[in-house]
Amino acid sequence: MPPTKSVHMQLEERVADALRKNEALEASYKTITIGQLVSMRANTHGSTVALDVFERGERATYSEMDRLSNKYAHALRTFGVRKGDRMGVMLPNCIEFPLLWFAMAKLGAVMVPINMRYTQREIEYVLSDTQAKFAIVDKSAWSVFSAMEPWPQELAKERLLLIGQPSYATGTTLDELLKGVDDALVEEDIRPDDLLNIQYTSGTTGFPKGCMLTHDYWSVFSYQHTSCDAQPYQRYLSAQPFFYVDPPLHLLKSYRQGGTLYLASQLSSKRFIGWLKEHRIEWCQVPELIARQAEAADANGATCLKHTLNWGWSADTVRQFRKRFRVRTEEAYGMTEIGFGTRMMNHFDELAESGSAGIRAPFRTLQLMNEDGSPTRIGEIGELWVRGRGIFRGYWNKPEANAASFDGDWFKTGDLMRRNELGFHWLVGRTKDMIRRSSENIAAREIEAVIRGIREIADVAAVPVRDIKRGEEVKIHVELREGVTPDDRTVERILKHAREHLAAFKVPRYIAFTPALPRANTSNKVLKRELMAVTDPLAGAYDTKERRWR
Repeated sequence: MPPTKSVHMQLEERVADALRKNEALEASYKTITIGQLVSMRANTHGSTVALDVFERGERATYSEMDRLSNKYAHALRTFGVRKGDRMGVMLPNCIEFPLLWFAMAKLGAVMVPINMRYTQREIEYVLSDTQAKFAIVDKSAWSVFSAMEPWPQELAKERLLLIGQPSYATGTTLDELLKGVDDALVEEDIRPDDLLNIQYTSGTTGFPKGCMLTHDYWSVFSYQHTSCDAQPYQRYLSAQPFFYVDPPLHLLKSYRQGGTLYLASQLSSKRFIGWLKEHRIEWCQVPELIARQAEAADANGATCLKHTLNWGWSADTVRQFRKRFRVRTEEAYGMTEIGFGTRMMNHFDELAESGSAGIRAPFRTLQLMNEDGSPTRIGEIGELWVRGRGIFRGYWNKPEANAASFDGDWFKTGDLMRRNELGFHWLVGRTKDMIRRSSENIAAREIEAVIRGIREIADVAAVPVRDIKRGEEVKIHVELREGVTPDDRTVERILKHAREHLAAFKVPRYIAFTPALPRANTSNKVLKRELMAVTDPLAGAYDTKERRWR
């Protein structure tokens, strides 16, 4: 009998097999626009409920989604919208949002989603930056929207549409526009490389940038998302705002499998687990905060869940969630600009708790690069560069940002990763989110992931503090859970945990407590620039070396 192969060799063979399957998936991919996907699924699953906005009592079958989006497209054309026109859309999660998106896909118009929490200044910036000629606004957002000053130059007020009718507003409502409009097939020459979205992403400084997303972007992204599933699922849940990238992606994922997407009005950590059970959800994307709260509350894990997507969870959270809910979890790496870069495919379920984001996703070529532009050696940290079909077409109206972000067809993600010899990747931080202490590079993300493992902590942000001897020291800003007091015992608990899980040079020198970390409206990301833009960064912090409050 031949000798038993080592675990490493077996894993190596499985990686090779997974990459061959990636190549087969790429070869079998069929180009399709989003409008074509909507019409195709109406033919194959016409009577199946495609979308259920369950808290609003709004639902539609695949046939109804196709016919209604045709009707919306004809109505928009009557209103003057033409192929290539940008249209601002400021709506909550409601059935009109995806119907308008599909209608624009069929018409060739470009959706500019606007965050419902944006201020007048931010709304004006997005509309002016995209030279949007049209906008559709929910009545709940009208008071903020209508108060823009200055008013966007390209947006004539007669080209505004309202959903609902505020008592203090005049203008055309969507309901009025739809009257007498038929639902015939929309005739328009739509190509895969036509723009469908200009999606604004939060930046670390200044205003966000608009990612140009084509039909091919959305089609490839949803294909990536679906092709790695172990089986087709029928009941999906999405709870984020539809003006983000994730819910439209979830809808297209469901479309590719002929399932039903249950769309919540807004994310609720208290009701999320109840939604899973009530609607017998089989697949969803679960925020780590909800997973941790389910564990803290000792929630009943009896659900119909079969598979979840998690982004950057700690190993402990993954382990506890899988045990409680008896479900397959999947780690991945992605961003608005590229869709998926890596996936921890089903072939490697035993690595679910390893912290790895997986191997390259279909249609993606990856390389890690040093600051000088040379390739990073295996095992070392480098910036991830990505290329492949269906990534974004660049930032709208930002030639300088595009020049800085691309090297030929390689997109520089700004994320730092480590890769092993088998092609598994580990995200360790961002190029601008590193702390340089003496001769050591410390990834803020690693420190944050460890400190978040403390039950009393709601969230944490690690930042550098200038130091004469070390160059920089590590400082953490800690947001405690409700009812926890920021005292010496809490400090000792943090230090004990940090020393148990981090090398000595990574243990925070300074600990500061804050009622709430500052966050970006667009993504809820912590704004570290605000934490660092203080006159005295040590004031009020605990110095763990001198063991005193400053």
